[in-house]
Amino acid sequence: MSEGTVWSRLILLTLVLLPAQALAGAKEKVAALAPSGLVLVIDNAGKELVAQNADEPFVPASVTKIVTAWLAMQVLGGDHRFQTRFYLDNARVLYVRGGGDPFLISEELALLAPRLVAAVGKKPLTGIVLDASYYPSDLRIPGIEDTTESYDALNSALSVNFNTISAIRKGDAVISGETQTPITPLAISQFRAQGPNGRGRISLGQDPAVSLQYAGELLAAFLGRAGARIDGTISTGSVPEGLTPVYVHRQSRALSRILIELLRSSNNYIANQIFLEIGGHRLGGPVRLEKSLTVANETLAAHGLTEAIHLEEGSGISPGNSFTARGLAKVLELFAPYANLLRGHDGGANKTGSLDGVRTLAGYANTAGSGRVRFVISLKSNDGAMRFQLLRVIEAGL
Repeated sequence: MSEGTVWSRLILLTLVLLPAQALAGAKEKVAALAPSGLVLVIDNAGKELVAQNADEPFVPASVTKIVTAWLAMQVLGGDHRFQTRFYLDNARVLYVRGGGDPFLISEELALLAPRLVAAVGKKPLTGIVLDASYYPSDLRIPGIEDTTESYDALNSALSVNFNTISAIRKGDAVISGETQTPITPLAISQFRAQGPNGRGRISLGQDPAVSLQYAGELLAAFLGRAGARIDGTISTGSVPEGLTPVYVHRQSRALSRILIELLRSSNNYIANQIFLEIGGHRLGGPVRLEKSLTVANETLAAHGLTEAIHLEEGSGISPGNSFTARGLAKVLELFAPYANLLRGHDGGANKTGSLDGVRTLAGYANTAGSGRVRFVISLKSNDGAMRFQLLRVIEAGL
C-alpha cells in the first residue's frame, strides 16, 4: 500500500470520526449542565441528534404560542384581518360591535377615528352603545386569574390596549403612561385603586363591564380628537336588527404581523384572542373556548398529533397544557415555512416559556456541523439562563 493511500484513508477516517466525536461531546455537555432536563434536537433529515429525557411529557408554558401561531396560519391564514363594525341609528346613537380584534390599541384607534367621523358626520352623537356579544360574558380561560397583572387581562370581543392601562401616579395626580393614549376617568379610578404610588401596566380585571367602559371611553376620546361631539352616555347593548354598518374597520395589521408581535412579546391576551378566533372563524360565533379546542384538535389529529399535543387554551398560562417533545418538534417541522415569524430575545428563531418551576425554549437553531435543526428544551426549574446555555452547546457542538 502506498504512502499516499495510507494518508487518504487516515483523512477519510478522521472526517468520519470527527462529527461523531462532536456529537458525543455535545451530548455529554448537555447531560453535565442539566442531567434531568428534557432536550431534543432533530436535523432536517429527521435524525435525532440529541434525545435526553425526550419521552417525558412536559408543561410547555409560553412555547404553546408556537402551536397557536401554527394553528392560526392553518385556519385563518396570514392575510386574515380582524374587523370592528360601527352602526348609526336614526337618533344618531353609535353602535360598536366588537370582533375580537387583539390589536385594537391607541395607534389603531387614531387611524380608525377620522374614518369613522367621516362616515357618520360631525353632528353630535347622542350616545355610544358597545356590543361585545361575539364573546360570551361568562368566558373564562384556564390559568387566567382575577388580578391586576397584565398577563391576566380579560379576553373580550371589544377591548382596547390589550385590556390593560398604563399610567403613572404622583400623589393625587394620575397621568397616562403612554404619549399616544389619552387618560380617561375609568383609567384614573382604576389606577388610584392601586394605592398612593406606582406606575406601570395593569389589567382591568375579569369584570366585562369595566373592560367595555374603558373601551368606550377611549374610543370617545379619539373620536373627540377627530372632531366628533358626543352628548350622550356610553352603555352596553346589542346592535338593533336591520341596521347595516356605516363603517367596518379592518385591522391595519395582517395576522402574520400580529403573530410576530405575539411571539416576540409573549402576550397571553393576544394569544387567546387569536385562539378563540380559530373556533369562531371555522364554526361561527359567538366564540367559545370549546369551539376552538375542537378545531385545534381536528387540525392536530390530521397530522397525527392527538396524543402529543394537549391544549387547554392558547397562551400557555394554564399548567394543564401538556406536550411531548417529539410532538412539538413535529409542529416545528410544520411551522418551518413561517419560521421568520419567530424573533427570540437572543436574536434567534425561538420562543421561551416560563411558569413557576418550568422553563422552556423551542425553535430553530443553526449549528456548526449539522446545519439548521429543530430543538425543544424543558427544565423543571426557575433557571431561565440555563435554557440558553444548552442552546449554545447545541449550536457549537452539533
